[in-house]
Amino acid sequence: RVYYLSLEYYMGRSLTNTMINLGIQSECEEAMYQLGLDIENLEEMEEDAGLGNGGLGRLAACFLDSMATLGLAAYGYGIRYEYGIFAQKIKNGEQVEEPDDWLRYGNPWEKARPEFMLPVNFYGRVIDTPEGKKWVDTQRVFAMPYDNPIPGYNNNHVNTLRLWSAKSPIDFNLKFFNDGDYIQAVLDRNLAENISRVLYPNDNFFEGKELRLKQEYFIGPRSAGPSPLLESILPRHLQIIYHINFLHMENVKKKFPDDLDRMRRMSMVEEDGEKRINMAHLSIVGSHAVNGVAAIHSQILKDSLFHDFYEMEPQKFQNKTNGITPRRWLLLCNPGLSDLIAEKIGDEWPVHLDQLVALKKWAKDPNFQRNVARVKQENKLKLAAILEKDYGVKINPSSMFDIQVKRIHEYKRQLLNCLHIITLYNRIKKDPTANFTPRTIMIGGKAAPGYYVAKQIIKLICAVGNVVNNDPIVGDKLKVIFLENYRVTLAEKIMPAADLSEQISTAGTEASGTGNMKFQLNGALTIGTLDGANVEMAEEMGLDNIFIFGMTVDEVEALKKKGYNAYDYYNANPEVKQVIDQIQGGFFSPGNPNEFKNIADILLKYDHYYLLADYDAYIKAQDLVSKTYQNQAKWLEMSINNIASSGKFSSDRTIAEYAREIWGVEPTWEKLPAPEDQPQN
Repeated sequence: RVYYLSLEYYMGRSLTNTMINLGIQSECEEAMYQLGLDIENLEEMEEDAGLGNGGLGRLAACFLDSMATLGLAAYGYGIRYEYGIFAQKIKNGEQVEEPDDWLRYGNPWEKARPEFMLPVNFYGRVIDTPEGKKWVDTQRVFAMPYDNPIPGYNNNHVNTLRLWSAKSPIDFNLKFFNDGDYIQAVLDRNLAENISRVLYPNDNFFEGKELRLKQEYFIGPRSAGPSPLLESILPRHLQIIYHINFLHMENVKKKFPDDLDRMRRMSMVEEDGEKRINMAHLSIVGSHAVNGVAAIHSQILKDSLFHDFYEMEPQKFQNKTNGITPRRWLLLCNPGLSDLIAEKIGDEWPVHLDQLVALKKWAKDPNFQRNVARVKQENKLKLAAILEKDYGVKINPSSMFDIQVKRIHEYKRQLLNCLHIITLYNRIKKDPTANFTPRTIMIGGKAAPGYYVAKQIIKLICAVGNVVNNDPIVGDKLKVIFLENYRVTLAEKIMPAADLSEQISTAGTEASGTGNMKFQLNGALTIGTLDGANVEMAEEMGLDNIFIFGMTVDEVEALKKKGYNAYDYYNANPEVKQVIDQIQGGFFSPGNPNEFKNIADILLKYDHYYLLADYDAYIKAQDLVSKTYQNQAKWLEMSINNIASSGKFSSDRTIAEYAREIWGVEPTWEKLPAPEDQPQN
């Protein structure tokens, strides 16, 4: 058996995916039609199970799908958050977080399993007894499991995602209740059940850190934690960690005698300032395998992040490049393209994605190009209708759909995208009659509630959009849309409609990325840095089918060593100077000229992610994108080559590698007999 533990599972909706995997979609559609109902209306009623923040949670969901499809006996373990990732509203250009009460109508997919309820202990103290150490006077919380089915694709194999919910061990403290302190009785119960109340609380304050640590322990430990906090919540565990660290330090001493600095670097206990437990070090020592999630990421782990551990136990370190499930990210979300592919290469590709390579022979075929273009245009029209309905923005569906959707974070460089938008705007204003490739630029994603800079970046994007979209000189040439409340269900509509995918993180900062793979599989071209899985995507498709720009990991390191001064780039490039002057001068915030001064300060004084160093290369790459888009035959050839090069990035390949090389189990594509075909007892 395989047990996959994750704090996040970004499942999205389950109905359509389940019908596809069970092979009953057309029967269900027909049954609804006979009742005079439209199955699409039913599908739209389902809540997204938003038990994740972004890539990590969506990866876990794709992995579950692949484990079931590969016939592995696998369980997913996680937390049944009462409130998932917050619902994002944009009010006056600012992100406002609203609760995501995804369970308000219940969850028809889950089954409570009270017979498997387990106790989980916190706090207390440790005493010495003749039998050894004993953890006593603990506070007990019960973990109630809820089981959710995970069907494999067309193989009659169903696994289970078991989500745990925290339950108070007593309904009420009877003494408080009898003494008339009803409020205290209720509060005690709530404190116990807060563990599964909300996904990832804001941990900028002590209570948030404490709750997050409890959540992590509730299904399994991770991350780094302050030692005093661990001592309070899990005192016995801290003693065990100290003992493991002692044994680990003895091993280090044996292998590298007299290297005190190495011992300090490799210790699980960080003594600088507040004493902390380094959970990453604990994980490495306690694991038989450690892997990165893209080739470049795995190399960084070995070369720098965990170099000491790699020198000590090189055999532990591996690479497992991430992947995505082709069932949800092509078969479900892009039926038009799926049908086109099946006409050419048959219908086994959803479980053997490497078969897509056969499409390369039709990359220059005018008929196939025409059909691919038709499907893309249909998807763009659908998305345009959604944008008009939900955002009140009318866009040009013949424009290039240039899309960046992911968590809002400085390293993902949505701000660099914004600098390009302003540059395009300035060029149109300077010469409105020039030959511009019309673009609709969409940016979507949520900023963590306590992440001030990320929220300011959203505000700037919205402010820039407000100026651009209302300028009559710009017209249809450029539109900017911030996609409110980006989530799995919205991604399923965006990916098939995208022309250009923005994967522009600073080289060396993105572990892998999986959005890049979803766009590629749906025929979007990528503009990106040599970071994360972009590197392997470029290897698979060839550099002539992707727009690569910017510094490499080595060049970033060299610039860091040499000393980086953003002002050098600001003074050397009139276009970027104009853009930053507009941001800090209040051009996009006339009501409050200093609104975005802090953004300009980040760009000029605290540019930790080298936006200005990569700006010129990014703008040149974007100019090449515009020029290429005007040659549709060339663009479509590149698009088909992208689809044909997606085979490696199936999560089935990733999971098969984990299964064989780490977990010691063998995947199978064998179909189990259907329930009705199995012998009855």
